[in-house]
Amino acid sequence: MAQDLRGALVGFCNPLLDISAVVDDNLLSEYGLKANDAIMADEKHLPLFQTLIDKYDAKFLPGGSAQNTLRGAQLLLPEGSAVFFGAVGKDENAQRLKGAADEAKLRTNYMVHPDKPTGTCALLITGHNRSMVANLSAAEKYDFSHVKAPENWKDIEAARFYYITGFFFAVSPDTIEAVAKHAHENNKTFTMNLSAPFVAEFFTAQVEKTLPYINILFGNETEAEALSKALRFDTSDIKQIAKRVADKPRAGSRPRLVIFTQGASSTVVASSDSDEVRVYGVKPVPHEEIGDTNGAGDAFVAGFLAEYLQNKPIDICIEAGHWLGGQVVRQVGPNYPEGELKFVPSGTFAPAVERV
Repeated sequence: MAQDLRGALVGFCNPLLDISAVVDDNLLSEYGLKANDAIMADEKHLPLFQTLIDKYDAKFLPGGSAQNTLRGAQLLLPEGSAVFFGAVGKDENAQRLKGAADEAKLRTNYMVHPDKPTGTCALLITGHNRSMVANLSAAEKYDFSHVKAPENWKDIEAARFYYITGFFFAVSPDTIEAVAKHAHENNKTFTMNLSAPFVAEFFTAQVEKTLPYINILFGNETEAEALSKALRFDTSDIKQIAKRVADKPRAGSRPRLVIFTQGASSTVVASSDSDEVRVYGVKPVPHEEIGDTNGAGDAFVAGFLAEYLQNKPIDICIEAGHWLGGQVVRQVGPNYPEGELKFVPSGTFAPAVERV
């Protein structure tokens, strides 16, 4: 009998409308940006958004890291499996975001701020790299009072899996703490993503406070290195970082899984209940088929969670993540292919196993 997954997955992040454009290195230099990074906009970055619209072939795309992830997961899951929380304005951009979610059959539970515009994210594409500059606006006004309202908390109680990005530490740490503790107290699965290097750098205390409750932690290699530095591990070896994070103290007896992607190179997986670290090769996407890499990490988590919710083995979850990430890098922007998406395990996908 198939599982009942209605409302099983709840996610939190900043819903943002992406303004995406292919640019040159001069624009990055003008605004002090790196080619492959994610930052919050400050005063000097605000003109950038209009510059992309006025001077470049800008495209408007539905975004926000966890909303992208839950859209992808929902495309692979039975209708009604996922619910997304975040804050938006009462404007056309909010309707664009909701429309994209509706197309994927993703249910949204937005906190609406009528006096703030919906947040935006500038995506500057150079080659296969992307630099992200987020202007949160309404998104940063998400408040714990929204989720703790009885009509909204019932979604938390109904869910069995939770996914929150590290970006949310800057917005509503109270929400993260409440959901993490609820998951722990009710033997549910709480997952997070490091999201960007600045999260580990500037929110170290919050990361350390939350880590005991995290059952699965996602990140990429640069985020892993930033976390290693923040936790004073004194190593840049991704496998060692993954294992040391997995072995950090836990609030309960459930093992912790740490998953670090490394683009087209490999994915590293460590667990607190094993001395071995698994390294999964990535099937490369032909260069001529690549649109850009924006959204690949979000798609990886989407593929992983879609299989994990269905109790599939970790090898299959990782393979699904690689597959869906590969689908997204063939698009321009954080988009999923049109038409039905269906993952079929190869039956031959297996990691190299190492001790660290």
